[in-house]
Parts: sequence; structure tokens; C-alpha cells
Amino acid sequence: MKPKSTNKKSRLPFVSINLAMTADGKIATANRAVTSFGSPRDLEHLYELRAKADAVMCGARTVELSQSILGTGGEKFRRRRLKDGLAEYNVRVIVSGSGSIDPGATIFKKKISPLIVLTTERASPKNLARLRQLADEVKVCGKTGINFPAALRWLREKWQVKRLLCEGGGELNDALFRADLVDEINLTICPKIFGGRTAPTIADGQGFGKLALAGKFQLHWAQNFNSELFTVFSRRKTSDFA
Repeated sequence: MKPKSTNKKSRLPFVSINLAMTADGKIATANRAVTSFGSPRDLEHLYELRAKADAVMCGARTVELSQSILGTGGEKFRRRRLKDGLAEYNVRVIVSGSGSIDPGATIFKKKISPLIVLTTERASPKNLARLRQLADEVKVCGKTGINFPAALRWLREKWQVKRLLCEGGGELNDALFRADLVDEINLTICPKIFGGRTAPTIADGQGFGKLALAGKFQLHWAQNFNSELFTVFSRRKTSDFA
């Protein structure tokens, strides 16, 4: 009988981030008026990645602005999921430290699959009560900030999430990078320039203060398609630096 693995990462989902960014590194305009700017091929790529994921996670503001429901993308992708032995629909996860999500957001109007909200003790009793009426489950995991290792471990243990796709925004990505939880980055670089010093990037928030602490990845795959560059970056293992 083999001993159980003591590797903490083995008890967490495989975390993949997917985003499109402009050639100057922006994921939206400074006023957030434009949050979707990729080609139809990039949108198809997003649904292909969702089709492989047990759950799709997004920050509350990103969900509100994009009016996304974090769904599968239609019958073709549902059939693909079933063929691969996955549930017909992916679990949907919203992250909101304060619990202040617009109850009228589009995602709450589509009851297509389990909807989970990750929040903290900063969320008021009123917000928590409202969210519990809208979502299938509300998980408090942290005092002032989300404890992502604990939250992701809970998602795997209770909801059988082995592969988690994160679609931003920048502050959520930053938190995942700082917690060293990101295994893969799917990044589409689009031939556009947004500019603006306050325009969001792939990883906003606190960031890393030292180069030695920065998240380390290596280019795994790249392909040019009609002037868009599709790339995949994989986490660099400790042995890569030996």
C-alpha cells in the first residue's frame, strides 16, 4: 500500500489563468469601458479552456463589468466535456472579499450550474444573507483577505475541482501569483494599444517587491493567428534553476 502524498500542492487544483492583453500589457481600458477586445478565435479559445476545467473563477468586479455567466459556451463544448468524462457544466466561482456584488448581475440570473461565492469576514451580515439567497454556497475563507490555499483546497475536497480556470481580473490574479498557486498562464497578446497609467494589467494589487520573489514561468507554447499571439506559460520547477 502506497503512503499518501505529503505534497501540499497535490491536494490543490491545477490552476490555469486565461487572459487577453494588449501589446502594451493592458487587460482593459483605464475607465474599464472596454474589457473584451480579442478576436472570435480568442473567444473560442476561452471556451476550449473552460471545457477542460472543473470550475471557472472570476473576481466580482470582472463578472459585473463583463456580464459573464462563466458558462460552457454552448452545446459543442458541453458534448466535449461529457466525452472527456467531466460534468456537463463547470462549477462557477465568484471572489469578493467584501461580499458587495451587484445582486442584479447577469450571472445570478442564469441557473446553469452550481454558483459559489468566496468571501471574507469583512462581508457584512446583510451582504452575506443576500448572497446566500443568490448563490448555491457562500464560503467565508479569511478575515480581511481571501486565504486562497485554504479556499482552493476546500474547492477540491467538497466540489471535486481538480482543474480551476481563473479569468481575472488583475487583483485576483495577483493574489494567486503571490500565493504561488498558478500552474499555467494562457495569454493572448492582441495587436492593440490602450495606454493609460491606471489601466489594469494581468496582475495588479500588491505585487512582488523583490525580483527574487517574482513568479517564475517558462514559455511552453506559442502560435500566431491573424496577428494575435496565443501563448502558454508553465510554472518553472525548482529543478529548472539548478
